[in-house]
Amino acid sequence: MYDLLNGLSVIEASSFVASPSAGLYCAQMGAEVIRVDQIGGGPDFHRWPITEAGDSLYWENLNRAKKSVALNLGRPEGRELLEALVRATGQLITNFPAEGFLSHKRLAAGCSNLITVRVMGWPDGSPALDYTVNNAVGYPMMTGAGPEPVNHVLPAWDLLTGAYSAFALVSALRRRDATGDGCEVRVPLSDVAIGTVANLGGVAEMNYTKSDRPRLGNVVYGLFGSDFVTADGIRTMIVVVTPRQWVNLVSALNLGDSVSRLEAERGVSFATDNGLRFVHRDALMPLFCTAIASRTYKDLVTALDDGGIVHSAYRTMQEAVNDPSLVADNPIFGQAPNPSGLRYPAAGSFATIPQVERSSPRPAPRNGQHSEQVLAERLRLDAGTISRLIDGGIVGTDK
Repeated sequence: MYDLLNGLSVIEASSFVASPSAGLYCAQMGAEVIRVDQIGGGPDFHRWPITEAGDSLYWENLNRAKKSVALNLGRPEGRELLEALVRATGQLITNFPAEGFLSHKRLAAGCSNLITVRVMGWPDGSPALDYTVNNAVGYPMMTGAGPEPVNHVLPAWDLLTGAYSAFALVSALRRRDATGDGCEVRVPLSDVAIGTVANLGGVAEMNYTKSDRPRLGNVVYGLFGSDFVTADGIRTMIVVVTPRQWVNLVSALNLGDSVSRLEAERGVSFATDNGLRFVHRDALMPLFCTAIASRTYKDLVTALDDGGIVHSAYRTMQEAVNDPSLVADNPIFGQAPNPSGLRYPAAGSFATIPQVERSSPRPAPRNGQHSEQVLAERLRLDAGTISRLIDGGIVGTDK
């Protein structure tokens, strides 16, 4: 946790991954992020993974360092309170519909410099999820050996959209500081996905080649990279990206003569050209597979590390979480009390600022934990009014 955004308050009305992660990133950098949910929790409040008691570890970690206000959003009075909180704060992150009661036009009528960052599925307002957007842009048809499409389990577009939305909020704030003008920034998952395809050359490639890229399994496109199995059965990924790494890998595996003969046979030089190593993988891969299959993993790792070659064995997430270099000894992790009552390493800011002291991760709130505090501070409601709203089922608390 850092205090770079100290003094910034943001209302977050959202669920699932993309929009909550935008709020999380802001909170990790010191913003006061006030998440507003339905009393009892929104549609993601019990999303898996869950504990035996039904607490969502997903929700608990995507909402760290935030405050929680619980309102009955099914009643006009609850929606009006949310609208008032947005106007009083001036910043909103949401994935609610663009033309609903949280439309920017409606909210800005009472707050002309309002900044709204709206996560969407498709630009026309149609719903979408990471899993459907991923299918729409073609990656499952490029993943695995085929012929069936292969979905990945990481919600990449949700996470990229969340990060881009946090960036968009800070950018809009900078513009408002300069001009005084508010605005709405719409960030559809589909645009983040197809825009990323374009940024990685995919749109240009498809237009140039007029054909789909072949399925490559675990081979890295355009590079010498794939998975190999050692003599003791350890599967590891090795990727070469620089001429020095290539020379060192060939030397470490004693393949200099074999590679030179292959170069002479095919009239090529692999020394400086990633593309040629990829094109001629049909001949190169068997050489390397055989050489690596003759070495133990421990022996191979020593040689690869000495040569500065990028590699990593495949392992389970359980193994990764128990790797001290990734978690226990990693300064992004710390301890924080959790609503579930469980004790485990909690992630803070992914960025490290050497010049600034990092503070510990903070817990996620309980649903409605800060309702009374926020309504009193932001809307200047007195205790009697808040009590009546609670008694009337408009406001929820964690009590």
